[in-house]
Amino acid sequence: MRLSDEDYAALDDRLAAHDRFLATRYPGERTGRQPVHTVYIPADRIGGFRQWGAQALAALDECPPLPFPAALADRVRAKLATEPIEDLRIDFEDGYGVRDDDQEDAAVKAAVAVLAEGPRPPFVGIRIKSLEAATRHRCLRTLDLFLSLHQEPFTVTLPKVSGPDQVTAMVALCETLERGYGLAAGTLTFEIQIELPSAVLGADGTATVARLITAAGGRCTGLHYGTYDYSAAAGVAAAYQAMDHPVADYAKAVIQAAAAGTGVRLSDGSTNILPVGSDVAVHDAWALHHRLVRRSLERGFYQGWDLHPAQLPTRFAATYAFFADGVDAASIRLRRYLDRQSGGILDEPATARALAGYLLRGLDCGALDDAGFTREELTALL
Repeated sequence: MRLSDEDYAALDDRLAAHDRFLATRYPGERTGRQPVHTVYIPADRIGGFRQWGAQALAALDECPPLPFPAALADRVRAKLATEPIEDLRIDFEDGYGVRDDDQEDAAVKAAVAVLAEGPRPPFVGIRIKSLEAATRHRCLRTLDLFLSLHQEPFTVTLPKVSGPDQVTAMVALCETLERGYGLAAGTLTFEIQIELPSAVLGADGTATVARLITAAGGRCTGLHYGTYDYSAAAGVAAAYQAMDHPVADYAKAVIQAAAAGTGVRLSDGSTNILPVGSDVAVHDAWALHHRLVRRSLERGFYQGWDLHPAQLPTRFAATYAFFADGVDAASIRLRRYLDRQSGGILDEPATARALAGYLLRGLDCGALDDAGFTREELTALL
């Protein structure tokens, strides 16, 4: 052997900077539960979120038969009765529109009062207006006012991001607000909505979304794909704008590659085909929504947007079925991997981590009661 201790040390020194970069830029999956959906409700109608569960159950009763296998009925109904919304976003952007300052200020105060009344979903947050020039000052005012009244943990959704400069500006804003309100450094985090092609592919040919994550300096917790804004900006005719359009698939593939290993979570968008109207229209919309939710899950997008109470049954049914269908195979594969048993599939350590993550997600969302492993075992494998 010709390598000395000095040779080992020299190579460690050469790669030290890159080692530090990997540790900070790619820390691995974020720990803790990820909601399976986000529900956006306009700020001036936020009080209605408490009726979503009852409205979802009413839709099931009014339009039989069930839009999912009967074996899931009890689990889905129990979810709708106890926790119909996992992640609530109070919307001050597109869903709310442009109002006078006095009106939006009043809406902020009213929304905070609604949250204070409780109970509220496990995850809450606000979508502010964008940092584009036309809405920038209103965006800042809304966030400042909301934070002055509500300092419990919440998520900020930053829409229509077009480049890293807006993200670095958001980071600076978070730092200013933390100092102003005496919050610990790093308390404020935000999601980035990917609604413009320039947020995916830059003018210089690089993947802008990767630069957005870097610019966030660890404060970006999620990337949310905006189906309709993105499709429209890419020139897709309105009739063909959809979560499964090739334009959407390309954008989400780039987003997924950029976020891999960073701890930044992904959310697919929504379908605007709502389960309303005649029984035929409702069932057609349910079938579409169920298929799209399952499709997103199969592609590694474990979260999406829901726009109407009647979409909740198929959100949870498709999610529960996705995990119930695969739990036995996943737990067997993971057990064989850990026991070093041979089988029909030769799994790598990365696949074992993916299997553990899959089972843990199934437990977190309520799809599984038993995954063949404890939460502690699965977390350790991750």
